Amino acid sequence: MGVARYPGKTIDPYKCMRTTVRDGIAVTIAIRNAVRYGYIPFMLLGINGLAAYLAAHGASKLWLVVLIAIAVGCSFAAERVLPYRTDWNTPLDDAGRDTAHALVNETLVLSSVAVIPLLAAVTPFPSWWPESLPFVIQLLIAVLVADFGITTIHLASHKVGWLWRLHAVHHSVRRFYGFNGLMKHPLHQTIEMAGGVLPLIVLGIPVEVAAALSVCVAVQLLLQHANVDYHVGPLRSVLALNEGHRFHHLKWAGIGDVNFGLFTLIWDHLYRTYSYDPRRRFSSDDLGMAAKPHYPTGYLDQLAEPFRARGGCNLAGIKPGAHRAPARNLET
Repeated sequence: MGVARYPGKTIDPYKCMRTTVRDGIAVTIAIRNAVRYGYIPFMLLGINGLAAYLAAHGASKLWLVVLIAIAVGCSFAAERVLPYRTDWNTPLDDAGRDTAHALVNETLVLSSVAVIPLLAAVTPFPSWWPESLPFVIQLLIAVLVADFGITTIHLASHKVGWLWRLHAVHHSVRRFYGFNGLMKHPLHQTIEMAGGVLPLIVLGIPVEVAAALSVCVAVQLLLQHANVDYHVGPLRSVLALNEGHRFHHLKWAGIGDVNFGLFTLIWDHLYRTYSYDPRRRFSSDDLGMAAKPHYPTGYLDQLAEPFRARGGCNLAGIKPGAHRAPARNLET
């Protein structure tokens, strides 16, 4: 290939190719940086903000499903653009199972919104809900109250044998990606959500606030388990996102008993269960349960496993060898 000559100018095809490649690399870097620093604001402020706006203006509840579907699509797209680990984007015969978990558990979450008026009608307590406050403030109050209840049930699920049987399903993952957040035994999902929602019902939460909260829960579960290499800086010690939650999925009992929060890590700081090591990197070898490395992988088998004799395991677990340092807080 030679240099093309035209009247008044000379075109070097190699230079054109280099320019095209350079421009392509620049665009790729720009997109990756947009995901790295813009993905969290888009999901937390964009999706959740739109949920709050629609709920406050009495929109049809069908928007719940639409917004959650958009959030799932954005999560999957971000995982392809900026993965924490590229191998975690490859299914391990788990795509169908995880989809089943997601559909069942999201249906439970959305159904709970419909049940709230019925429960509110029979509660013997007066309404203490601050309905005079702006809708966004009401939603933030709901997030903090639900976060406390869910975090506490989650912590108890690592300490109480029968709760751990149900919760173990969630810890059987072999890769860390968005749908992991919805990979839960439906009974444990119900118990955990009850811990977050019942205090709100007692307080008299309006259905509209509960509807927006259900979207926030779905978005948070996606963010918390996303295979996306995003960064939030110092907020990682406050917000319960994937940088901290990976430590919770370390497979050794005791060492993985950290960072239980759903929305925030506030309660983990109070419970003294917060942990973070900025030097730590994760792989599939770190995930799962060391005490039960061959946990069933099929959806129906996972539903049945907690009720089988072998379904429990020693909560003391199997600790890692001396060559592997336990996770601890090394932030400065």
